[in-house]
Amino acid sequence: MELSRKAVKISASPTLAIDAKFKAMKADGIDVVGFGCGEPDFDTPENINIAAIAAINEGQTKYTPASGTLALKKAICEKLKRDNGLDYGTDCIVVSNGAKHSLINTFNAVLNPGDEVIVPAPYWVSYTEMVKMADGVPVVIETREEDDFKFTAKQLKDAITSKTKALILNSPSNPTGMVYSEAELRAIAEVIVDHDIFVVADEIYEKLIYDGKKHVSIASFNEEIKKRTIIINGVSKSYAMTGWRIGFTAAVPEITKVMANMQSHAASNPSSISQAAALEAYNGTQDTVEEMRKVFEERRNYMVERINSIEGVSCRKPEGAFYVMMNIKDILGKEFHGRMINTSDDFCELLLEKSLVALVPGSGFGAEGFVRWSYATSMENIKKGLDRLEEFLK
Repeated sequence: MELSRKAVKISASPTLAIDAKFKAMKADGIDVVGFGCGEPDFDTPENINIAAIAAINEGQTKYTPASGTLALKKAICEKLKRDNGLDYGTDCIVVSNGAKHSLINTFNAVLNPGDEVIVPAPYWVSYTEMVKMADGVPVVIETREEDDFKFTAKQLKDAITSKTKALILNSPSNPTGMVYSEAELRAIAEVIVDHDIFVVADEIYEKLIYDGKKHVSIASFNEEIKKRTIIINGVSKSYAMTGWRIGFTAAVPEITKVMANMQSHAASNPSSISQAAALEAYNGTQDTVEEMRKVFEERRNYMVERINSIEGVSCRKPEGAFYVMMNIKDILGKEFHGRMINTSDDFCELLLEKSLVALVPGSGFGAEGFVRWSYATSMENIKKGLDRLEEFLK
């Protein structure tokens, strides 16, 4: 019997595949060091855990409204006003099972078969597959390392066709960690409004920005860009809550109503307990967010300096998130440990096999010739992994 033709064309997430392999090796007692998965290594802050336990003890274990509790939606609206200068009503918010679910809802709500979505590369591995799952067509535009992996308003304008429905804008970026400035965003917003397309603004890393820089939401400029913006955010990265699975979208009610209807059939509602935890994350103390950000910045500084001191590899200094894209183009076409390295996949496979270091190849991000490190792990692991890389290249 034939399976869904669309479904069989969807590839597995390479980041989760690398993480699964790393965890399996670790479980077997192998001294492997993993830099694959984008997951903070900190525990969820205690005040959030306490709120979740209280919710259980108070019997908050039943169905909630499909698009999230009113209390959490209000807290999200307050957060958007406080942090981003944005005014949204609760009818503009849909709470989902993580930001991934929010993205799936978004593409299914706005795309019709054949609609094009512009995806700047390097891109997060799931964007292109999610667009395909919603019968859309991902249109990849290339960026350059010397431009900090950022696309320009002109590139966007040149990529727009009569079939273009949306642009994906991820700032701070996974996998590059680069952050778009206000001036760059204003130029991009002007093109979006002029051509009347949506922008899917993935802002999940907004709290993790370094060197005194500030996050700017593209929706904050004026009403014209705001009504064309679908904001994606959640608690996973900033509050070390990856397993709690709470994300949200903020958009005009015409879009969120469609999302809520779909979600009511697909998932009923997000976890009631996780929503109570997210409520505390947004309403409670934000001190732990800043504490984690400072640690990430320290790790970033060490990793960037160390990579750029190793012959044969290099990297740009990211401004946000917790990733570094390492350039391995000088290594491609050369032989190491008796094997030729022709692709980023070859490099990652051999490094894992010979030096027990798990990285993600750039091929999954549309960035051949690069590999991604995550510094969402201890400084001890970072030093160990970079020591092993240096020894591997020698």
